Amino acid sequence: MYSKVKTCVLQGLSGFIVEVETDISRGLPNFNIVGLPDTAIKESKERVRTAIKNSQYEFPLNRITVNLAPANLKKEGSQIDLSIAIGLLSAMGIIMYEDFSNISFLGELSLDGKINKIEGALPMVISLRELGIRKVVLPYDNRNECGAIDDVEIVPVKDLKELVYYLNGEIEIDFQYKKNKNIFPYKEDYEEDFSDIKGQDGLKRALEVAAAGSHNILIIGPPGSGKTMAARRLPSILPDLTFEESVEITKIYSVAGLLNNDYLVSQRPFRAPHHTASASSLIGGGRIPKPGEVSLAHHGVLFLDELPEFQRKVLEVLRQPLEDGFVTISRVSATLTYPADFMLVASMNPCPCGYYGDPHHECTCSQRSIDNYLNKISNPLLDRIDIHTEVMPVNYLDLNSDKKSDSSKDIKERVNNARKMQIERYDKEGIFSNGQLSAKNIKKYCKLNGNAEKIMKQAFNKFKFSARSYNKILKVSRTIADLDGEKTINEKHILEAIQYRSLDKKYWG
Repeated sequence: MYSKVKTCVLQGLSGFIVEVETDISRGLPNFNIVGLPDTAIKESKERVRTAIKNSQYEFPLNRITVNLAPANLKKEGSQIDLSIAIGLLSAMGIIMYEDFSNISFLGELSLDGKINKIEGALPMVISLRELGIRKVVLPYDNRNECGAIDDVEIVPVKDLKELVYYLNGEIEIDFQYKKNKNIFPYKEDYEEDFSDIKGQDGLKRALEVAAAGSHNILIIGPPGSGKTMAARRLPSILPDLTFEESVEITKIYSVAGLLNNDYLVSQRPFRAPHHTASASSLIGGGRIPKPGEVSLAHHGVLFLDELPEFQRKVLEVLRQPLEDGFVTISRVSATLTYPADFMLVASMNPCPCGYYGDPHHECTCSQRSIDNYLNKISNPLLDRIDIHTEVMPVNYLDLNSDKKSDSSKDIKERVNNARKMQIERYDKEGIFSNGQLSAKNIKKYCKLNGNAEKIMKQAFNKFKFSARSYNKILKVSRTIADLDGEKTINEKHILEAIQYRSLDKKYWG
């Protein structure tokens, strides 16, 4: 007795079809799984055996061989449980389903026959669709995560017995998902708002520019000046996620096992790792490489508070993903690539005691200790941060003022208008913001008027900017012009952009 069904395994975010071949033959009772299974799959023998028995089906006392093809692909994950059980029940003649060629099974079995939620369901379903599979049976708790995918019929099941009844045509499972791509089924408002920030107009302006163009930003200032408070409110002014961006983020969180609900991720991620974080936790890693903080912040914000407190070698690993928008993790078992297109927001004190340059406190640090503190951040990393802004302590009048400042809703409206201009401008370039401009596109789209060109030349020679800093200034000036609704970059736009690149010369020489 022989059967063949299909399932899927993941390598990174890419799924591969695995054919589960089951043969039941005469001989001493034995249950073998071959085809490079990992420990979780080897252990599935006991889960499958007990789940079938507890679902009131008789487990065969014969020689059972399960082959996971192709044999040269390493298989990992407990989602193969369900396909093994279906293969056995089909080979035994309990399941009479005729054609398994266009259906795939994903799910982990409990001992009582229930089908448990799995990690990585969304990227598996998307990969199966790309490989031609049009029907996927998966755990009931994964239904909303995967239901938004077009061209694939999702069959959510709660237990093994229900699935047998479905495959034998005894019951119908009709799952309807609301596929309006403009409305997420789960949404919540941000509790923190920019109107909470008193004073600090320069900081709020810098964050608005950063949000409008998806630029990286470094905030320097003494303790208590509002750096962290402002940074944590940045997601509230970022543009709403598109459906495609939401699917990309949900895939990453699904693989990492971090989905907090059954639906697609509806808000841009905000990740704030502690300064004791290792390089592997930022980039990703492990025996089976999992996404790190840079990937979990994809299409969102990676906030590094107290930047110099991070180990220098940890910060240096950010250079490649900041430039490329993805990260490749190489291990003995696999080499995987995860997306990492994020906004870096970093904050820091100007010196170890925090009061260098503070008009209200005296700095107690020596020049050597200040230099050692600042030198934890390398020039190549600074070059990759588009905007550098300095803040001073809030004065009493601003703190006690009843004056209303712009709310996150007001700022977000301006940001959305600027982003709309960028999306229309780069429609044929495959990018969505000024922060993604390549050197070739900068020349094409960041055109300065005559006076702005002269100012840029003078600043380049005076501050001895690198080529990367020059490109960053042009990209930021393009964003400032977009916020003003201008097609050409003029003097005030380039002057403001240069201002955002002058602090590295002040502190790092």
